[in-house]
Order: sequence, then C-alpha cells, then structure tokens
Amino acid sequence: MNLRSLFNLSFLSCDLAIDLGTANTLVYAKSKGIVVSEPSIVAVNKSTGRVAAVGRDAKEMLGRTPGTIAAIRPMKDGVIADFEITEKMLSHFIRRAHNRSTLVRPRIVIGIPSEVTQVEKRAVRDSAIKAKASEVYLVDQAMAAAIGAGLPITEPSGNMVVDIGGGTTDIAVISLAGIVYSKSVRVAGNEMDEAITQYIKKKYNLLVGERSAEQIKLDIGSAFPLDEPMTLEIKGRDLIEGIPKTLTVTDAEIREALAEPVGIIINAVRVALERTPPELSADIMDRGIVLTGGGSMLKNLDKLIREETGLPVSVAEDPLSSVVLGTGKMLSDLDLLRKMCME
Repeated sequence: MNLRSLFNLSFLSCDLAIDLGTANTLVYAKSKGIVVSEPSIVAVNKSTGRVAAVGRDAKEMLGRTPGTIAAIRPMKDGVIADFEITEKMLSHFIRRAHNRSTLVRPRIVIGIPSEVTQVEKRAVRDSAIKAKASEVYLVDQAMAAAIGAGLPITEPSGNMVVDIGGGTTDIAVISLAGIVYSKSVRVAGNEMDEAITQYIKKKYNLLVGERSAEQIKLDIGSAFPLDEPMTLEIKGRDLIEGIPKTLTVTDAEIREALAEPVGIIINAVRVALERTPPELSADIMDRGIVLTGGGSMLKNLDKLIREETGLPVSVAEDPLSSVVLGTGKMLSDLDLLRKMCME
C-alpha cells in the first residue's frame, strides 16, 4: 500500500477508527472518542431492498420480523459475509459519526483478525471505500486491542493479549511493536450463544432464540464454578408440543453447554504459549495474559485460564472498547500506524 499521502498530510478531525466486529461495531472519532457503539445488524425490507433499521433498532427485531423484513448480520467470523449490507451499515455509522453529514469523506483505520485472506482484506477495504471513505488502513485486531488495553507494546519484552470477540478469538504475543506470534480461531461469543441454544434444545426439547441465548450467557454463563450458584428462568418454544414454555436452568448446566467453545479458546492459548520464544515466555510469566473483547467478560474465564496455564490473567479495564481505542490511538500517532498497517 502507498502510504505517502497519509504521512505527508496530517489527519483531519473527521477521520475515524472502526472496530468492525461480528457482534458489535464501534466507531472512534479523532478528538471526540467513541461516537458509535451498536450491534452489527441491519434490518432490510426484502421487497424493496431498503434498509429498515441498523444497529440497536435492528437487533430489537431479531427473531421478531414479519416476512417482508429480514434482520441480517453482515459479518461472520470476523469477516464480511454480505458485502452490500456491510457497505450500507458502514455508511450509516459513518454518517452517524459525522452528525448525518454526507459531504465528509474520512480516512478510516479498521481493525481486522490476523489470519484473514487477501480477498477478505480487499472486501473490508472496498466496503469502506464504497461507504465514502477517502482512504482505508487495515491493522491487526489483537495489536489494536493490546494498544487499547494500555500494554507497553513498544518495549523489548513480551506481552500476550487474547481478544475474544463475537466471531473470532485473536491471540498475539507482541514485542518491540511487532507481532512475534499470532493466531486467530473462529470460535468466540457467537459460538458460545449457539452452544447454549443447542444444549437447551437437546436436553429440554426447548427452542430459544438468538437474543435469549446471548442473555442467558450474560446472566449466568461462566467458565469456572461460581462462588454462589445461580439459576435463571428461561422462555422458549416446546419442540414436542409446539407451545411456549418456561423452565429454570442453573449456572452449572450453562457451564457444561459452554465447555466446548471455551475449551477451544483455552487450547489456542496453550498453543500460543508453546510457540513463544523462551525469553518472551519469561516476560509473560511475570506480566501475565491480558483478556480483551466482549467474550472476555464471561464470568470466571480469567480464573479458568489461570488454572489451566498457571500464569497471571487479567481482564482489560474496558474490554469491549479495547480494539477501537487502540485503532483510535493510531489516528493520532502516524509512526505507530505506519508500523502497524497491514499490506
């Protein structure tokens, strides 16, 4: 990529940093901070193709739309699944960030998973350009999360970050502002929701919707036994009788449901530790592992990783915003952006 124009011109205040996530999209405007934080969902009128709602309003429609309206998640596993809808969603959020102005053509920095293909990178870049971006710069999501979490990434010592989003878990070992090891697994928050749906369906013949499964995870989901057991009343459709039904589930049952996706994430962390150079491993022993992303808020996930690895584990101060805060810092630091920019 030719970065000359970027580094010859100073950034203008209209420039944006975007965390284009599978579950949520966050937009950071230079000198303003985070101006948009909405679910990555678009409701579209099927007969006209027009957008009926975006973000939070569209999420309210999930599972409740009439036949003429479809609620679509245009991102899947951290990459674009529906190019046209992603473009419409980005256009909407960019206008929101600029108070509905359609004249502004901002430069945009976007965080993406480390193991995306060239085709997937081009899809993100093209979507942003079609959404009226003047220039687009792609940066590694895990690196952005580390910067946003306040890790000293430019020092000659090892830092390990595990960013658990909606569609991907990105793991990176960073030293001297470079990535020593990175791995992206396509198991994260959405797979946890799906695991809960399947578990309840299999065990109780009860079908719960996508939003309900996410709420169950947030309310009583955990990766490691809780100090105080919890229960939750859930509603769904009985698959045998076909009528609405209510039942009570425990935190232990939901923990059992989440065991497989959580196990895949733990295994990816183990592999990352095994492949880290010994000098940096010693640093990670001292500094520990930092968790970011919405998935890191699963109760006691830090305890389970601590138990499995024997290393100190902490959750970032603002895990949901780490990636967008990191990309936002790059808007103000041209040297840092030049180092981090993906080809």
